[in-house]
Parts: sequence; structure tokens; C-alpha cells
Amino acid sequence: MPAMTIKHTGELPENSDQSLLAELIDFHNANIVELGCGTAFVTRKLAEAWPTANIIAAEVDETQHDKNLAITDLNNVTFQLAGMQKIDAGDNSTDAVIMLKSLHHVPGHLLQKGFSEVHRILKPGGKLYISEPVFDGAFNDILRLFNDEESVRQSAFNATVEAVESGQFKLVQETHFLSKSVFADFSAFEERIINVTHSEFIIDNALYQKIKSKFEAYPATDGSKVFMNPTRVNLLEKS
Repeated sequence: MPAMTIKHTGELPENSDQSLLAELIDFHNANIVELGCGTAFVTRKLAEAWPTANIIAAEVDETQHDKNLAITDLNNVTFQLAGMQKIDAGDNSTDAVIMLKSLHHVPGHLLQKGFSEVHRILKPGGKLYISEPVFDGAFNDILRLFNDEESVRQSAFNATVEAVESGQFKLVQETHFLSKSVFADFSAFEERIINVTHSEFIIDNALYQKIKSKFEAYPATDGSKVFMNPTRVNLLEKS
């Protein structure tokens, strides 16, 4: 079995989940489940690129899910209020499950059940694509001021390793790369990161100013803040 490592040391190439998904997942006439679809930004990209795919886009945050239900121009997408631990899909019905920066948001006590549920809905040989942020980098240094995710990201990685070692899944490949995050200004960062509806952060004025100062101290590129974030993808296959 290929080795799995939570963090890669050394230089990394730039890449994106959209590029890797196109390379690693066959979307043609496929039944796809995206867990933790958020604002459905990637969902839209996938649905428009592969109109023959049938996509269930699941989100646990009710506020965001209600907003997603207002999307009416994606005919091959069904929005579902659901988490990894309980998915409204039949046994052996799904070609691929996609989790983009969402596995570490699954409560630790539900991770094992979540992997079992994904295993249930996947067809034999079906793929599970897990993309997770690595706890490192300049962007993470800002994020950890108010949302330190080191322990939950470690738990998510441990659960992924366990899902492979238990025989539920086999590891097809692990890919480490740098993904790009671009913010026009601090207001954009605040809107996209601090004001998300799925999490509530305790930020007083002193901490707010510290976050803003650290963000604004980061060098700008063409007027924007461009962060290159270490990212890990584990592509698993149902055993």
C-alpha cells in the first residue's frame, strides 16, 4: 500500500481540485455525491463541465442549504440537507463521492460512521476524493488566530488512514500541491472566511484588529492578497 502522510516536506507544484477532479474522476453519465458543497461554487463548475453527470450536492448548514435551493439553473444537481454520516442515496448507487475541504468539519465521533456510509452508497470500485488543507502556510497562520484546526485536521487524516487500513477502501493515490486563494481586500476575506454561516467564531475587537493587521501585512500581488496553500488529496477506492 502506498504510504500516506499528512504533510509533504519540500517544494510543491501549484494545482487545483478542479484540475485534479477532471483527471481522476470519470464524470460522464456518472452519479456523483458532493459532501459539504458550501455555496455550490465547485458544484456549478462540475455540473456545467459535465452536463451528463447527476450530482447530489449535500450541505449540513441549513442557512447555506436554503440559499442553495434558490439555485434553479443547474438541472443535473439535486441539493440535499445531509452530512457524511447519513446520505440519501441507495446502496451501491454512486460512482464517486467528493469532499472538498469538508472532512475535517465532520465531528470526530461521526467520522467512522461517515466512512461506512460513503462505502455503502459507492458502487464496487467507486471513488472517494478527499481534499484537505494542510496545517501550514501563511494563510493558515492568519486562520489559526481565530480558528485553530490542527486537531480536527489530524483527526480527519487519522480516520482516512483507518478507513484504508481497515480494508473498507484502498488508496489509489495521494497528491500534495499548492492551491491558490485570492482576496481583493480584507473585506473579501471577512465575507468569505469569518462570516461563514456554518461556523461561529468568538472574535472581540482586539482579536479582530490582530487578524486584520496580519492579513494586511501580507504582501499584495497586483493589488490582491494571493495565498498559496498546501493541500493534500487522497483518492480512495471502495474495496
